[in-house]
Amino acid sequence: MKKIFKLLVICMSFIFAFTGCGKEKQSGENFAEEKIYKIATDTTYAPFEFENDKGELVGIDMELLKEIAADQGFKYEVNVVGFAAALTALETGEADGIIAGMSITEPRKEKYDMSSPYFDTGVTIGVRADSGIKSFEDLRGKKVAGKVGTAACRFAESISEKYGFEIVQFEESSTMFQDVVYGNTAACFEDYPVLGYEISRGLDLIIPFEEVAEPTFYGFAVMKGENKELLDMFNKGLANLKANGKYDEIINRYIKNNFGYLKRGAVFLQHLF
Repeated sequence: MKKIFKLLVICMSFIFAFTGCGKEKQSGENFAEEKIYKIATDTTYAPFEFENDKGELVGIDMELLKEIAADQGFKYEVNVVGFAAALTALETGEADGIIAGMSITEPRKEKYDMSSPYFDTGVTIGVRADSGIKSFEDLRGKKVAGKVGTAACRFAESISEKYGFEIVQFEESSTMFQDVVYGNTAACFEDYPVLGYEISRGLDLIIPFEEVAEPTFYGFAVMKGENKELLDMFNKGLANLKANGKYDEIINRYIKNNFGYLKRGAVFLQHLF
């Protein structure tokens, strides 16, 4: 009897050992870590990304990203770091992608893989209503403002020698705008939908001419040759949003219903619509 009892104990031990291993493996499978993409963005670049009255990060970029992720079934977290820092995060591998009102340019296409365009844009300038500035030629001998790392700032740099002005760079759009309002700089170079949106919300500047320079588009970006699956999902999701009407709903919420005529300048950028 003792031998039989010992055999039973040994058999039961083996059974518990194997079933225990099976449960542990199953548990590991159930709690397998799901990929969460890290998306870097700017701090304040209304109407594309900015904080609302509740302190929530909102805007065209944020809503597009949310809807595209839902459409394609991927998870993400947004890192709000500023535009220049977002580019650095992407290049150092701290971010998988960037969405921040980023213009699709030839130099950027050499370094990054960029999505299908999701918004048309171009560069313009903002000035005080009493500045007398009506063209780039009127900037000669003056200081102008630009935001670090942006296409608008690079455009300003490309024409600074021709028109004889000096560029002062800023990390944030809001401080750049206020520098012009206070008269420290004569003008700021910025993408027209961003500057126009801020003027429509009360920024005390005008856009002195309707023409835009460097017409281009905004796109989502990943590093060259990396995160192809993320880029593909963004493009597919964007196409679906355009097809089902959600894209237009988002754009209309931030542009058509809020843009209106630019205060003081009465310049209506009809090609936005």
